[in-house]
Amino acid sequence: MIQRIQSIYLLLAGAISGGLTFLVNLWIQAKENTPIYIIDLFTSDSISQKIVPVLFFISAIISIVTIFLFKNRQLQFVLGRLNMLTNLFLLGLLIYLSLTLPGENTVSEKGIGMFLPVIVILLVVLANKAIKKDEDLVKSVDRLR
Repeated sequence: MIQRIQSIYLLLAGAISGGLTFLVNLWIQAKENTPIYIIDLFTSDSISQKIVPVLFFISAIISIVTIFLFKNRQLQFVLGRLNMLTNLFLLGLLIYLSLTLPGENTVSEKGIGMFLPVIVILLVVLANKAIKKDEDLVKSVDRLR
């Protein structure tokens, strides 16, 4: 059913991955003192910076699609794990990019956007826990028949 708690967790994860990334900055460049948003990474020269927005969108799409697979809880659970792996890779890539930013002689500020994958991972873990609880409930009812 769509009105389950895991749907709320997955909707929040999708909203954070897909929508909130446009509102918060990833980091602020120290030289120009300009904030770098996710949309700015599409115009960069580095392929590793271009992958970041794509991974955010993939994570959002997986979260939204997973909501509507409520009849197939096993696939929902697997897609949740895939979403966690996507966000772990995204987090590692963001950490790598923050450590190798050009012009890091002066310290640049890291934005809240760097920690969004951690929040999404937490929400997907909570959703997977609720999915597993539902699956166990259905299996226990089937045993009684």
